[in-house]
Amino acid sequence: MGDRLHHYLGGGRPVYTLLLSLALALLTLLSEAQGRMDKARSEEESRAGLLRRVKRGWVWNQFFVLEEYTGLEPLYIGKLHSDMDLGDGSIKYILSGDGAGTTFTIDDSTGDIHAIKRLDREVKAQYQLQAQAWNRQTDRPLEPKSEFIVKIQDINDNEPKFQDGPYQATIPEMSTIGTEVIRLTATDADDPTYGNSARVVYSILQGQPYFSVEPKTGVVRVSLAGMDREVREIYSIIIQAKDMGGQLGGLAGTTVVNITLSDVNDNPPMFDQKLYQMSVLESAPVGSVVGCIRAKDRDIGINAEMRYSIIDGDGRDTFDISTDPTNLFGIITIKKPLNFESKASYTLKIEGVNTHLDHRFLDKGPFSHVTIVHVSVEDIDEPPEFSSAAYYIEVSEEAEIGTVFKTVSARDPDASNNSIRYSIEMTTDLGKYFYIDITSGALMTVLSLDREELSWHNITVLAMEMSNPSMIGSVSVAVKILDVNDNPPSLTQYFEAFVCESAKAGQLIQTVTAIDPDDPLGGQHFYYSLAPEAANNPNFTLRDNQDNTAWILTRRGGWSQQDQSVYYLPIFISDRELPVQTSTSTLTIRVCSCDVEGNVMSCNAEAYHLPASLSRGALIAILACIFVMLVMILLMLSLRSHRKKPYLHDEEDNVHENIVRYDDEGGGEEDTEAFDIAAMWNPHEAHLVGKQRQDMLPEIESLSRYVPLACVGWPGSVCVGGDSNVQGYVLSKLLEADLDTCAPPYDSLQTYAYEGEGSVAESLSSLQSVCSNTDHEYDYLNDWGPRFKKLAEMYGVLETSNPPMW
Repeated sequence: MGDRLHHYLGGGRPVYTLLLSLALALLTLLSEAQGRMDKARSEEESRAGLLRRVKRGWVWNQFFVLEEYTGLEPLYIGKLHSDMDLGDGSIKYILSGDGAGTTFTIDDSTGDIHAIKRLDREVKAQYQLQAQAWNRQTDRPLEPKSEFIVKIQDINDNEPKFQDGPYQATIPEMSTIGTEVIRLTATDADDPTYGNSARVVYSILQGQPYFSVEPKTGVVRVSLAGMDREVREIYSIIIQAKDMGGQLGGLAGTTVVNITLSDVNDNPPMFDQKLYQMSVLESAPVGSVVGCIRAKDRDIGINAEMRYSIIDGDGRDTFDISTDPTNLFGIITIKKPLNFESKASYTLKIEGVNTHLDHRFLDKGPFSHVTIVHVSVEDIDEPPEFSSAAYYIEVSEEAEIGTVFKTVSARDPDASNNSIRYSIEMTTDLGKYFYIDITSGALMTVLSLDREELSWHNITVLAMEMSNPSMIGSVSVAVKILDVNDNPPSLTQYFEAFVCESAKAGQLIQTVTAIDPDDPLGGQHFYYSLAPEAANNPNFTLRDNQDNTAWILTRRGGWSQQDQSVYYLPIFISDRELPVQTSTSTLTIRVCSCDVEGNVMSCNAEAYHLPASLSRGALIAILACIFVMLVMILLMLSLRSHRKKPYLHDEEDNVHENIVRYDDEGGGEEDTEAFDIAAMWNPHEAHLVGKQRQDMLPEIESLSRYVPLACVGWPGSVCVGGDSNVQGYVLSKLLEADLDTCAPPYDSLQTYAYEGEGSVAESLSSLQSVCSNTDHEYDYLNDWGPRFKKLAEMYGVLETSNPPMW
């Protein structure tokens, strides 16, 4: 029996297996002995025939059974027995409740209870059952149901377990001994109230001497001081939890704890080099990056962040240093423009300092470092530079051609000091007013200047190195043209004044002003007077108002349009600038009839020669008659140009005709899509129906009804007319068109791809002709009949003395 149990529970626990077997055997023997004693007592009482009231009596209170029974036979748990059981088999025992029939069975005659399944306390610690004695003969219960409990006794069959492993923990580097790392807890499924099966003890299997664990609490602590992250960052330790208080034979479980050392600022920064060499072009703009340096720190994160500064050196005003976004590198940039010719090298003393200090480790400092940076400025070929950033020049507009008004100068800033050649950028002097000497830079005029035409000239002067034409410097030259009084004043605009017939002497009729294109410094000042030839003008006089205006006044009254309708008054204007400029302008003054308020009514003298009896209503009637006559003439011309078409009773029977240009060729006799023109194949038949034009009946139906459908669109097919009226109508229209020289020809415009094949006149097209129009003879057109009379007239071969009418 012990061998079988040992095989089921597994190797490594023979002592425990033996004890378990002995305990099970002992409990089984005790249960069987108690059952036999109860049975003997019952038989003895029955034989004695004692007369007393039978009490219910169960020979049990609660049953205990060990878990994990591995025997081959059902495990005997206990016996149920009633005082009424005489042993004759009349009583039947019934078991119900948790596991009845599936986990537990009962012998209904003897009351013996057995476990038929393996029991596990960690799954179910106890079972609550109900028992009842039943009379077999009466099939009635002898007593009510009674409950009893089967408790599963624990054995140490579960090892401690770490539910959340493996574990992760982080502690700062350089932590002191005893620093708590993590607290671990292992759980044991065995019964903690029964023996030591659930009493857990912790120990460390791997991770010494760096860490230790408290046996009872499971707290992992630092056991070695001075652990440096820069030396080793991650530690993996193994913690064991063992039950039975750690005694021999106890079950054990393990877990892994990964411990990471976090960084602290315990390492000072340090530059890799004591001296750094850098170079930069002198043309680099301000803000350009010269280079970067880094003070390396074995720490990481914020503990490695740096701040850089220039603490000394001759370049501290020319260069600047800043920290990059990662706060690790120092970026050196240009602060002021560089010039190789002025200074070719600079020295910078730069310090790097940690920004986050840990006061616990200040003794490991100082947490800063210093290095030297030498910056060399590289020379480049620079374009010429002018002596001034821009030039402003004033030139009089009366300057003569070839006048030198300014000399610009430029030099090569490089050490080579190459020769310079000057020029003017063409796009800035499109009028070519100026010229510059290529060697001296002297600016001069080559055209006359006129301030009134162009008062400013903005030109660009270029300076180019002779040895390197790609090096070109430029400068802006603003030339202002100074004014000279070279334009005479004139009236502001062409004035035409009027004087009323009722005007009296001394009456103001016009205020005149003058303009001058010149722009004197003191402003414009004009003098007005009548021209010498009009100084003694008896009709008008001029008064200078001394404010650049003048009044024109009358000298007399009694004005009449019939005497003189227009007067011309010459006005003399001069300015005050030197040299004085003068001009004479003429003011036209008309005599007009005005109303009592002085408003002009008429300035036309001819209106007074109309008859007195002709009123305004008569004039309107005359104009209306003229308009009616014009409308009638236009209507007659329109009717003449459009002949009246034959009237048809039905609108659907309209003859479809198109008026086209005469020079558009039709399809000839082969064209049969519009109507039947078989009767036109012989041109000599036209004279037979020439007189039917006046006898045409308006009831002729549409020509489209007589077009044979069988031959439409097929060249060479023969179409026969279906009605003589149609033939007569077509010939009549042709004759009418031939005789009327003013009406356009009536024809149909058709799409065709051939040239009148089968026509008596053959093709009229000039295509594929062997001769040109100039040497072709058209005399044969006279022989083709009246239908070709128009063509004969067009080509000038008609035998008549009268010229053709168009």
